[in-house]
Amino acid sequence: MKITTRLQANHIDKPEGTKVDYYLFDGYELHYNEQAPHTTQTWHHHEKVWESLYIIDGELTAQWREKGTEKSQVVQAGDLIESEDTPHTFTNHTDHITKFIVLKQVLSNTNHRNLFKTDKVLD
Repeated sequence: MKITTRLQANHIDKPEGTKVDYYLFDGYELHYNEQAPHTTQTWHHHEKVWESLYIIDGELTAQWREKGTEKSQVVQAGDLIESEDTPHTFTNHTDHITKFIVLKQVLSNTNHRNLFKTDKVLD
């Protein structure tokens, strides 16, 4: 078992109001985010990396551009976003910090759903 403490993570306070702890590994990256109230992240997209975002506490407005049309949806604790390769940003319109986890991976396009369901051995 390997444990990486928060003190070992790379911490960055972004100018647009998000505090991030980055945990970077060979095969994936996980980061913990706290987005300040009334802040918006910079628009961006990923060409090769698959980004999944899970809201832990609070809510964000997800905004993305799809085929020339800007779309948005409010997401809350328990919601999962997969940004795919679309330009996107997140705004915290609330008066509270929103906490979320981001998982970044380079996908192999291999379906591992069955493996995820069955790869648990009881000791």
